[in-house]
Parts: sequence; structure tokens; C-alpha cells
Amino acid sequence: MSHLGVVVNPVAGKGRGRGVGDAVLDGLRRRGHVVSDLTAHDLRTATAHARRAAVAGLDALVVVGGDGLVHLGAQVVAETDLPLGIVAGGTGNDVARALGLPRGDVTASLAAVEAALRTGPRVIDAVRVGSPAHAAHEWFLGALSCGVDAAVNARANALAWPRGSARYVRALLPELRAFRPYGYRVTTDDGVWESAGTVVVAANGPWIGGGVRVAPDARLDDGLLDVVVAGPLTRAGVVRVFPGMYAGRHLRHPQVHVVRTRRVLVEHAAHLGGPPPEAHADGERIGPLPLVAEVVPGAVRVLAPPAG
Repeated sequence: MSHLGVVVNPVAGKGRGRGVGDAVLDGLRRRGHVVSDLTAHDLRTATAHARRAAVAGLDALVVVGGDGLVHLGAQVVAETDLPLGIVAGGTGNDVARALGLPRGDVTASLAAVEAALRTGPRVIDAVRVGSPAHAAHEWFLGALSCGVDAAVNARANALAWPRGSARYVRALLPELRAFRPYGYRVTTDDGVWESAGTVVVAANGPWIGGGVRVAPDARLDDGLLDVVVAGPLTRAGVVRVFPGMYAGRHLRHPQVHVVRTRRVLVEHAAHLGGPPPEAHADGERIGPLPLVAEVVPGAVRVLAPPAG
């Protein structure tokens, strides 16, 4: 019998999150676990609840929702021995997809949590991100978006419909109307990329935006980020490239490049273009550039099946 803390996003899955959360709480209790419901009316309060419970003693923290709840969980468990369980019931679910976890299936998700409690958690990397001028930072597990994809993410977060990746497609069109290339200076272990650009993504996992395969070769446990950069594309060029991102075909475009690195610094190069939008990671707002992101190998233990 385990003591599990559970945090639910009640608005995940078009408002169905509360019902999913109740099913998770009931299912875990019926399986004999001691369950503490740590849900709150906002993510900041829920994070505080989870941290207090973790200090008091939990065997695992289970988040119920989408990538935003996974992001919350990462802030609590990173660089600790507390495992993170994921019941994916949100819009994107990109981290769950990368971990090979069930999505939208409570019964299968609880079975995955219990199996990993028995056999032991999987160890994956987490990424520390923050301003290079300050020590404060956040963690992310999926990807940091610093380009037009971040602007689309912000707009998609404000939409009530449709579900899944279609929300990001709907958000793309109005963003393109005002789009102009941004100015970037991106410093990695291999050097500096300085250009007008469209997309800069520092990916720990392959997917963003509910199934957009932005970094097909990214792995959650290789100690590296796949930094995807796209040079200056016109609005028409973005429209042509974007559909192929679902299958990773954007990497064939001559203006798209990937650099593998342990650390990346992303800055605005004002002489090359306008300021990039505020960055997002795991679908959550991080803030304006400059930002530095660094992989911390093995920083998170997740209740997920082994890689492969």
C-alpha cells in the first residue's frame, strides 16, 4: 500500500478534468492506496500543497491533466527521490506521449502507475530554465518554445475549442497575419547561431502542441537537448512547413537545423528582427528572453514503462 498525493486539473479535457480526477481518486483508493487530494483552485496553490505533502512524506505524486499539470509536478519532484505519476487527460499530453503512457484512459493509466510502483520508476532528464541574470529557475520535461510556436501556444491556451492539436492549428492563422521574423542569437555547446528566424525550440522530448513532432530524435534520457532553429520564413513559408511538422518533415527544409547540446542560451538580436514572443515550456508561460536552459540528467523519476 502506497501513500499517493494527487493533483487534478479540473478544466483539463474541455472541462472533463474534475470527473476524470474523481475517477482517479476513487480508483486508487479502491486499489488500497492511501490518497491525499492536493487539488486547489489554481496551479500556484496546488504546487504549494504538493510541496508540503512531499515534505510530510509521499510515495509518489500523481498529476491528472495535461502537460501543464506535468509541468507542475516537475517543479515538485525534480532532483528528489519522489516519483511522478501521470494520468494524461489534457489537450496536448506530449510528455505522456513521449513516455509511452496511456492518454485519455483512466483504467490503463492507473495500471501503468501501479506497475511502475511495483517495478520501480524510470529515470529521465529534466531541464532547468531561467534568466541568465538570476538564480531563480523553473523545470520542464518536454520542450521550450521561443518562436512563432510560442505565440501560437499562448493563443491556443486562451481558446475553448477544439481539442488536441486542432486547437494549435486554429491559433496559427491569426498569428500569421501579424508575423514578422524575429531576431535571435542562440548559443549552444557547438557555437552561435545568429539570424532572423521563425522558430527556436529546445526539446527534451520529441513533441509539442499536441502531437507536433518538432524534434523527432529527441530523447528524455540522453542528457542532451535537441535545439531546432528555423531561419527567416515568410508567412507563406510557415504555412507550407507547418503541416509537415506533425511527421517531422520540416527537418528537410534548408532553413531548419538541429543542434544537440547540454546547454542553450537564447537571446534577442535586435539588429536582426523584432523581439520573439514570451517563451513557453510544457505549454506553460516561462517569460521573455534572454533565457538559458540546461539539461540535468536523471533529475526526475517517473512512473512509466522502461524506454523502448
